[in-house]
Amino acid sequence: MTGPCVFRAITAIAAVLATIQTMPARAADDSLKGKTVSLYIGYSPGGGYDLYGRLAARHLGDFIPGNPTIVAKNMPGAGGLKMTNWLYNVAPRDGTAIGSAPQQLPVEQVLGSKGIQYDARKFTWIGRLTPIVEISYTWYTSKTRSLADARKRETIMGGSGPTSPTITHLKELNTFAGTMFRPISGFKGSSEVNLAMQRGEVDGATKSWASMKVSNRAWLKDKKVNLLVQYAMARAPDLPDVPSMVELGRNDEDRAALRFLATGNEMGRTVFAPPGLSKSMTRTLRDAFNTMMKSKALKDEAAKRKIEIGAMDGKGLEKIVAETFKASPAIIARVNTTRN
Repeated sequence: MTGPCVFRAITAIAAVLATIQTMPARAADDSLKGKTVSLYIGYSPGGGYDLYGRLAARHLGDFIPGNPTIVAKNMPGAGGLKMTNWLYNVAPRDGTAIGSAPQQLPVEQVLGSKGIQYDARKFTWIGRLTPIVEISYTWYTSKTRSLADARKRETIMGGSGPTSPTITHLKELNTFAGTMFRPISGFKGSSEVNLAMQRGEVDGATKSWASMKVSNRAWLKDKKVNLLVQYAMARAPDLPDVPSMVELGRNDEDRAALRFLATGNEMGRTVFAPPGLSKSMTRTLRDAFNTMMKSKALKDEAAKRKIEIGAMDGKGLEKIVAETFKASPAIIARVNTTRN
């Protein structure tokens, strides 16, 4: 290359670099500065949703431009459906209202469950704090002490709303695993069910394993509960002797249905927002969530309280939701037989 050509090339490169350096940086959306953000939890205090929702509320504001105050608010009803419908149809769409999403939210829509007034594909998915392993358990005085017992005798289990996993999981096991659970809905949350269990009004309940290890550690130590089944694709490392829902299917069709239902556990404990947020607010909340999940403050609290975390970003959650909607009509029809 001749001298003049080299000079022209260098000049062109310098011009490009100068242009890049003078381009304005992407402005952070600080419209939440000085405002209060409400993080709605569709269940009463004391359960896994409350545990993770409040964990996010304590830390997320530190990473949002303007450092808004975030307040956790419980809005129980119909197994999280009341809050979900409200967030979709009524909540402000400016970032001041976010929520802790019910894990079965997309599954229930695909199944056509009653009362749904949302489209899971249109929510603004912000991020996941952890995937979830849920367990069904009975009190130590119950005659049902194992899944084998649950296949031989009626076992009364307390739960919340009709679309809550505390109810639907048990009905699914009755159909696909031959159990004889009798789920009773209407409890506001796991704290109320656990009180009924200790009074002998129900045999047991269902809640997240992570929440039980934090909130009911003494029960596990003193062997006050019998762990019957875990709702996940595979057995958790610290529950090697408790069967997973997928392995309980009596044939290939049953197992396929149970695998579809386990996608809710993969969603886990997530933070979401109403549809229609601006691109800048969506980016701001997602960036803040991702930074929060990597922060020392959150990791230290989680380690101290033995709270399990397993991050996934908003785009990852969008993919899980999209995959849920690919379920075959045969699986949907088969699963819906459990809802009668």
